[in-house]
Amino acid sequence: MKLIDGKKLAQTIRKEVKDEVAKLQTPPALGVLLVGGDPASRLYVDLKEKAATEAGIRTDIRRLPATVTDDEIVGIINAWNDDPTVNAILVQLPLPPGHDADKVISAIDPSKDADGFHPDNVEALAEGNGLVIPPVHEAVLRLIAATGQDPRGKAATVIANSDTFAEPLMHVLRRAGFHTAILLPDELDADVTRTSDVIVIAVGRPKFLGPDLVKPGAIVIDVGTTKDERGIVRGDADADAFASFDGWITPVPGGVGPMTVALLLKNVVRLVELQRQESETP
Repeated sequence: MKLIDGKKLAQTIRKEVKDEVAKLQTPPALGVLLVGGDPASRLYVDLKEKAATEAGIRTDIRRLPATVTDDEIVGIINAWNDDPTVNAILVQLPLPPGHDADKVISAIDPSKDADGFHPDNVEALAEGNGLVIPPVHEAVLRLIAATGQDPRGKAATVIANSDTFAEPLMHVLRRAGFHTAILLPDELDADVTRTSDVIVIAVGRPKFLGPDLVKPGAIVIDVGTTKDERGIVRGDADADAFASFDGWITPVPGGVGPMTVALLLKNVVRLVELQRQESETP
């Protein structure tokens, strides 16, 4: 088994972002909404806040109770949309049960959409002209590229239970040259996975994917992060079972996670540049 070191790749990207931010006249500002007390979501927001601060990006973190209404959430987003000093906005997903994620994400100004999940941005991504690529999806691409494998004409399978994640990733992978399929975890087709050159898995089920479902030499990108009963973070791939696997795999932690945070910061800088260009357009 060959590990793809996302942490090392992320350090390089974060250094690039810090250098780019230092050249700006005004530090960029990122607004972040966290709804509810999910431990994983709180951890992710803390990591993003820390990384942004280290890069010189200002943050406005709003931590709201799960009882907040969608209209109240949208009200905060609208205020950020109208505030020229806020360059980028993200809502930490998933939202607690009872909230309408589509309504909330659709309220974000597409030109300030740091995660790239606004419907207009997803549509533009499918057409090949998106403002930004969702950080987790660009992380997948860069981690695949780190193996040195040529994606053109290869088969990639996305195993996920979220359309918000799977559909934009399908567009990104196809644009890179992959033939792409999407599978739900409860409708897994071994014939498909065993003929895939790349498997991206994001189902939130520890040890869900074993090497018996993967062909030798394939690349496994593990997006899952779940704490087990001992508090240890596990991926969706069975790391122990893959120990003797002849192929590539991203570790959890240390794979997709650090890359996603780094590329979020990259998106903030990208949005600042796009906003500057827009302001200079007659």
